[in-house]
Amino acid sequence: MRLIVPQISVGKYAAALFKERFNKKKNLVLALPTGETAVEMYAGFVKMHKNGDVSFKNIKSFNLDEYVGVEACHPQSYCSFMQNNLYNHVDIKKENIFMPDGTAEDIEKECLDYERKIKNAGGIDLLFGGVGQNGHLGFNEPYSALRSRTHKVFLTKNTIAANSRFFTPPQTPPDTAITMGVGTILDANEIVILASGFKKAEALRAAVEGPVCAKWVISALQIHPKAVIVADAAACSNLEPATFEYFKNLKDEYSEIEKLCL
Repeated sequence: MRLIVPQISVGKYAAALFKERFNKKKNLVLALPTGETAVEMYAGFVKMHKNGDVSFKNIKSFNLDEYVGVEACHPQSYCSFMQNNLYNHVDIKKENIFMPDGTAEDIEKECLDYERKIKNAGGIDLLFGGVGQNGHLGFNEPYSALRSRTHKVFLTKNTIAANSRFFTPPQTPPDTAITMGVGTILDANEIVILASGFKKAEALRAAVEGPVCAKWVISALQIHPKAVIVADAAACSNLEPATFEYFKNLKDEYSEIEKLCL
């Protein structure tokens, strides 16, 4: 696992990495997240598209998760988030957009079908994600099985509380969701996790310095051959100084990507 603390913002770095990977493979299969940390990344995607640097015509996109019981057109659905922040602004084909259907009559079948669609697409080339304060990946909460596939999950009180700011009373955030499983995420060829702010510091410490354990799902990235966490200084504030210096001084393909933006 690799940790990058870029001089530029987390979102801008992620966008630069996407562009570099696109230049090598025009028909990428992506897995994409929602959340505040991803907004700047998507703004970078849109800017690159408008500048003619990237095209989404041959790209396939799979969303990491979606609420159960929320219609796709609901303003707080993750479908709406993706449309508003990315899909409505680039040339991606409708048939190449894949999202879990949280309103499906048979959620278990929907999860199995989603796994099948990922397999039929040839698997995920590049997966972007965020991390929750409790270390969740996608909506895989603490103590999720580390070999799990796409499934229905019950959200913790902390996750529901964190999401409540997006819902106007009397609306409340759902307590269940469909999420790619940890095993599904780890099957991706490359994983890029974004983390910013002091609230993510303990999760990041567990990811980088702690043992691999189900309590901190983010720690599963340690066993992936090509996983990188892109974090700001605040998110790294709980790391041992020696850990921070080790990753800061590494020179590899990930450190070279930042130079494209400086």
